[in-house]
Amino acid sequence: MFDRILRGAAVYLDRRMLGLLALGYSSGFPFLLKYSTLSFWLLDEGVNIKSVALFASTGTPYALKFLWAPLLDRVPIPGLSRIFGIRRSWLIALQLALMGSIIGVAYANPGEDLWQTALAVMIMATLSASQDVVIDAYRVELLDDDEQGAGAAAAVFGYRLGMLVAGAGALYLAAALGAHGLTDGAAWALTYLAMAPCLLVGVVATLSMPEPVRERASTA
Repeated sequence: MFDRILRGAAVYLDRRMLGLLALGYSSGFPFLLKYSTLSFWLLDEGVNIKSVALFASTGTPYALKFLWAPLLDRVPIPGLSRIFGIRRSWLIALQLALMGSIIGVAYANPGEDLWQTALAVMIMATLSASQDVVIDAYRVELLDDDEQGAGAAAAVFGYRLGMLVAGAGALYLAAALGAHGLTDGAAWALTYLAMAPCLLVGVVATLSMPEPVRERASTA
């Protein structure tokens, strides 16, 4: 029985599973930055609780991502898809754009222009939801049928790790920066700037992973 447990655990040492762990991290990382972590920044800036609650609508792209999922599934990115394949090219493009959007949130000033902050966060949420679509498709195509369960488990574990860094990690960093004399706004802006490079984990994983073979059922 112990041998079976070891054999079962060994599947997670497969390079593809480790890559899916990293992609799961990249998927979960922006999720808290768009609202839960952001709420602490907004409250520190004196934004009233009703306005903060409205930022919950930034979860809308996650509910509507099915609308543009066919585009991400079928339309290649000129030049980039020829080099990396359609799945990895979209992942790389979305991950880099996500990093840029997090930097955009960092430079927004919710204490003075709440609408600019809302726009930056909505862009980040849309890119994050789009990344989720591609990661899910990539995982399904990469693994055999008997590996799908382990792949989903690796991705979910990575997702939780990403949320942990973007949640507790960001709060700890903002508090530490504030303790060193920075204003709340400056501490939070630097925190979001520091969060952007954390997505390089997903970029590195994407570059090191293979492009899956896409099987299309023939139609008569």
